[in-house]
Amino acid sequence: MAVPASRRSSSQPFRGKPGRVVQNRMKREKRRINIRGFLRKAARGVIYLSVASLGVLLVYEAYSLVSRASFFRLEIIEVSPLKRLTREEVIAQAGIKPGDDLTGLRLERIGEQLTNNPWVEKVRIRRYLPHTIAIEIAEQEPVAVASMGYLYYLNAKGELFKLLTEGDNLDYPVLTGISEDDLSRDPTGSKEALKSMLALVELLKGREVLRLEDVSEVHYDKGYGFTIFMADRGVPVRLGRTGFEEKLARFGRIYATLQPQMKAVEYIDLDYTDKIVVKSG
Repeated sequence: MAVPASRRSSSQPFRGKPGRVVQNRMKREKRRINIRGFLRKAARGVIYLSVASLGVLLVYEAYSLVSRASFFRLEIIEVSPLKRLTREEVIAQAGIKPGDDLTGLRLERIGEQLTNNPWVEKVRIRRYLPHTIAIEIAEQEPVAVASMGYLYYLNAKGELFKLLTEGDNLDYPVLTGISEDDLSRDPTGSKEALKSMLALVELLKGREVLRLEDVSEVHYDKGYGFTIFMADRGVPVRLGRTGFEEKLARFGRIYATLQPQMKAVEYIDLDYTDKIVVKSG
């Protein structure tokens, strides 16, 4: 007689496949997740992130507190002595004012703003805590005016640095013969020509006879070389390309004698080694 399933003893063995029990147990073990370890790592990550965020916040708040502190406010603006610019112009272009946060001023940016002014050649800015900023400016010094369709100031290095505008001083030697197109096509040759004209101006400055004041213009021509134009009637004096000092000295010896005849002179050519050619009209 068969025994019903509900009445089977718990000690009676199960007659199914024995491998299925082991496989089911392994599957349950594989699916088990270490939740405590995961939560522990996550908690540590949150703590580290919170500490880092708190540190950044504290640094920011400390910086803000220092910035707001009255003992780091700008009170004194020192500006070096100036010839052409004014103290007010420099401070306005620097974009600073008393009461600014001294620690927050970007000195490099202030320097860039100042060098946008054509009269500024070099600038040095220093910060002295707790109240002072010092601005030291080297100004451009014009030595001649270059006529290139427009008029430009030229410094001793042969560099054009400022377009002349209304009110600018014109009492400088005028250099001609170099155009803006020449500078674009042949920058090296044009700059060398400008430097040679400036060297000629320097030779004329220290002379007692045939002074710079007696010359109205220094001209460059690729064919003839360099020519000076006299202030009296604009008489051209050709000098060639080299030996300016010797040629000017030779001309200086006859200049006083020649002056009364200048009204009839068409041009003077000094581009010879042993003579001077005076062409009368």
